[in-house]
Amino acid sequence: MNMGKVVGSVVATRKESSLDGLRFMLVRHVDHEGKESGGSVVAVDAVGAGPGELVLVATGSSARQTLATDKRPCDAVIMAIVDSWDVDGKEKYKK
Repeated sequence: MNMGKVVGSVVATRKESSLDGLRFMLVRHVDHEGKESGGSVVAVDAVGAGPGELVLVATGSSARQTLATDKRPCDAVIMAIVDSWDVDGKEKYKK
């Protein structure tokens, strides 16, 4: 699992038919301090995340284990919206 920030959406009008009805979001990775740390990934949104939200992303075969992505050809899924996190007892983020 990785933490990331939703920075945009991806629209693909022509795609594998099993992906019809799914939303694709562009997620930029963030570090444990909440700072953007480089790479990004296109992920299927299984939880209704929106721009600017911090999310948890599962990749690989784990990405195909949600109700929205079961048996569908995806390699990344947003499977949680982060409400808060702390590091060493210090709150780093609260929604």
